[in-house]
Amino acid sequence: MKDQKMAETATSLHMGDMLTEMLIAYGVEVVFGMPGGQTCGLYEGIANRRDRINHVLVRDERNGVYAADAYARLTGKPGVCDVTVGPGATKLTDGFVEALNASIPLIAIVGELPRDWLPLKAKGVASQGFDQLSYLKSISKEAFLVPTPQSFPEIIRTAWRIATSPRPGPVAIIVPHDIMDHPWDPETQPILIDDRYIRAPAHRARALQADLAAAAAELAAAERPLIVAGGGVHASLAYDELRQLAQVSGARIVTSLSGKGVIDEHDPLAMGVLNPMGSKAALDIAPEADLIFWCGSKASQNTANNWTLPTASQATITLDDDPQEHGRTFRPTVALFGDIRETLRDLIPMLTPRENPAWVARCNEVRAAQQAIIRADWENESTPIHPGRVLRSVAQLLKPEDIVISDASFSSGWIGQYLLAQGAGRHFLYARGQGSLGYSVPASLGAAMTRPEARVLTVAGDGGSSFYIGELATQAQHKMRVVNLIFNNGIIAWLQMWEQIYYNGTRLSVDLESNHAKPSYAAAAAGLGLKGILVERPDQIEAALAEAFAYDGPSVVEVRSDPVATPIHSLRRRLQNPAKEIRRPGSVYQLRQWKVSPSLAKKQD
Repeated sequence: MKDQKMAETATSLHMGDMLTEMLIAYGVEVVFGMPGGQTCGLYEGIANRRDRINHVLVRDERNGVYAADAYARLTGKPGVCDVTVGPGATKLTDGFVEALNASIPLIAIVGELPRDWLPLKAKGVASQGFDQLSYLKSISKEAFLVPTPQSFPEIIRTAWRIATSPRPGPVAIIVPHDIMDHPWDPETQPILIDDRYIRAPAHRARALQADLAAAAAELAAAERPLIVAGGGVHASLAYDELRQLAQVSGARIVTSLSGKGVIDEHDPLAMGVLNPMGSKAALDIAPEADLIFWCGSKASQNTANNWTLPTASQATITLDDDPQEHGRTFRPTVALFGDIRETLRDLIPMLTPRENPAWVARCNEVRAAQQAIIRADWENESTPIHPGRVLRSVAQLLKPEDIVISDASFSSGWIGQYLLAQGAGRHFLYARGQGSLGYSVPASLGAAMTRPEARVLTVAGDGGSSFYIGELATQAQHKMRVVNLIFNNGIIAWLQMWEQIYYNGTRLSVDLESNHAKPSYAAAAAGLGLKGILVERPDQIEAALAEAFAYDGPSVVEVRSDPVATPIHSLRRRLQNPAKEIRRPGSVYQLRQWKVSPSLAKKQD
């Protein structure tokens, strides 16, 4: 009788159950996605184990990837999403490219037609069929098509290993329908995982002693050292080590947008976000440094200020666990190949404490000038409302444990400059891998499920809000504690400014409202089950925000904002002082010069 019962249990279980058990074993608490016929086996597996794993239904498969992305950023574990075959798979694109470029560990479970339908995939002869493997390989760190039920567990283990190993990234597991529904016998296919790959970074390498000694010599010779800290510091959890490096070397710290929060921004060591729409203090001080230590930052176009950094005279140190980053845009004076936390632990004892008082005084001077700019915007009581005025009040309500999620475009700059990190940790999420509009609210789903005790704040413009509005209903369905701040200026502001400044005052397809229609995001939110609050005057700001932050559920605070306000310093300057002759941006771009950084230590010798 016992053998018969085991046999019946084995035949009733299927590979969707096996997949679910492996997800649980890898520490996955929640999966984000939308069911399809080919993935229902996974859904049955999760439904039968709701005491150990959950699932969140998204309104659009694109948004499940962003939710999983936020989960991964906040936990260090691969975020998991699922999509059905065909149109579900193609909707992975935006989120997968974001994760690939931003080094975020993700796993996508992708439905597929039965294996023996391969000749029928062409031109969608079999419904929704196409070559998913080739498609997904082009936008992922790796993609696998499961060939047999026997190989399925091994492919899952391989996916986790690849997703979490330096450099982390997204992996797709394509599961044919006949494999997902194939019987599973736990006796012959037990659940076996490699627990080294539950969380990224799975391995932590250390830099060579000779390279550490060279880096120490450069820092000892520097009189104006600056650290550019990127998202790699978050991934490595190297917060204490980063601050110790700055203290001992006499350096100041700027961050990329992805690196925001690696240091408390009220700390005198912090100079803000280095980005064209970040801190003016960071932009002004960076060219004055005699050494830049690129710490977990890939020196991208924006962080390197259109690759004007490093300058030809600046010595450089790069610290990254991806060997391809040491020389991608310039040849560093010293390349430290290794994990950030472990490498800094080895480097710091090799340094002689430095104070660099003249450099500190100069940094304090520039920082004070930046604070004066911010203070003026904080005190701006004009109508339509300046976003800086709103964020002054938001900052007073945020707690250190709260999560702030930025949409793309101007929202990144408003948060980067006007909301300061209250401590070291990953409390600010930016979609900077691709910079796509529509990230913030979908990402809030992952954040709210990961940190239910925290308040989540999303910041977006009306342009970005149009991408994700359906996911507000998901927030309401799960009663997530999310405040969605929408700056509604009625236009796609960045493009409108570009058309005005660079293209002879053109104004085409940038207006999001007209005399016939004026969308109300607060009203739409109320219709979807959220609290919706409209703010049209500065004297309404405090009461509206207090109501939203006190509400035990999701809310939308829609602010009618100034259409000519911009966090981008160059645009603000050009709007205030129009040039007589403007050349179109595409006509002035130049191929970046690859630079070889000099050595300060050798100059001293």
